[in-house]
Amino acid sequence: MNFELTEEHRMIQQMARDFAENELKPGVIERDEKQYFPKELLQRMGELGFLGMMVDPQYGGGGMDTVSYVLAMEEIAKWDASAAVIMSVNNSLVCWGLEKFGSEEQKQKYLTKLSTGEMIGAFCLSEPEAGSDATQQKTTAIDEGDHYLLNGTKNWITNADIASIYMVMAQTDVELKHKGINCLIVEREAEGFQLGPKEDKMGIRGSDTHSLSFIDVKVPKENRLGEDGFGFKFAMKVLNGGRIGIAAQALGIAAGAFERALEYSKIRKAFGTEIMNHQAIQFKLADMATEIEASRQLVLKAAFEKDAGLDFSTTSAMAKLYASKTAMKCASESIQIHGGNGYVREYHVERMLRDAKITEIYEGTSEIQRIVISRNLIRA
Repeated sequence: MNFELTEEHRMIQQMARDFAENELKPGVIERDEKQYFPKELLQRMGELGFLGMMVDPQYGGGGMDTVSYVLAMEEIAKWDASAAVIMSVNNSLVCWGLEKFGSEEQKQKYLTKLSTGEMIGAFCLSEPEAGSDATQQKTTAIDEGDHYLLNGTKNWITNADIASIYMVMAQTDVELKHKGINCLIVEREAEGFQLGPKEDKMGIRGSDTHSLSFIDVKVPKENRLGEDGFGFKFAMKVLNGGRIGIAAQALGIAAGAFERALEYSKIRKAFGTEIMNHQAIQFKLADMATEIEASRQLVLKAAFEKDAGLDFSTTSAMAKLYASKTAMKCASESIQIHGGNGYVREYHVERMLRDAKITEIYEGTSEIQRIVISRNLIRA
């Protein structure tokens, strides 16, 4: 068993670290306050290959493994969790799903642009009445022969305003229940597509989140992903991989909060010495470092299993469950170590706590992860 990263892994890790510290960090507080992510940074992420890391080079991607992807995700999330979730959705849910299950025509038309950042994609599963129970899709796609007629509403859609295409789950045959769900690729310019107001969120405020409405949107049959009725299976398969990305995001938030706390403990003095010399602070740092390392090993193991073609559903659920919990704890403890300074934006850690919470909710809540893990254990 080899725990050493390859030279290529270390180069990718360092490139992501440099980008995060030199280009993401400087404006991250302002982006959080004003709730935006500038096009120039999005373009820069595309130029550096962060938006299609695992896509085959024949479709414009980096051809990298999942380990490389999570290493980059961690470094970016250390400073900007909003940038990390933009990256995660485009890589894990959109590009990977399209490359794995899309037709060659779909790959040539969309994947070649998604992998370079020329296009950004969004994944549309959640609805007002279909969150954790994703089988309860109310959005419908009526088969009209050469096209589907799409009607319905999606909410909590990441990348909604910056996206060019949307992977939309919709019910084609109600009697078949979840086996009657299809995934349709919908272009932003489609007539009848409407973007709802931006959500005013607690965290990841640099990432835009909106509801979407589809009113008699005509979607060509060639834009259906996979065979008829494959939509629900498609969603579950890509979410398994997506959880690795969100686990890496949570790991990055935890590691970033820890690094800020460690730095601060070396310069802040109390009772005549730096606070790093007080056992109360030392024990906090020790616990944070231990839980971060445990999270990192789970994330890397899930990435390794995915790259090896193994069943990674249990490990990815474990990684997301544990890393998101670690992110919450480390961000909170980092604020405690910073004292009053931790409560203000200037020191970054209050934002990290706000950003951490969503990692316990999206792409499967912590409760859903426990269901996935326990079911897999019982079936084994």
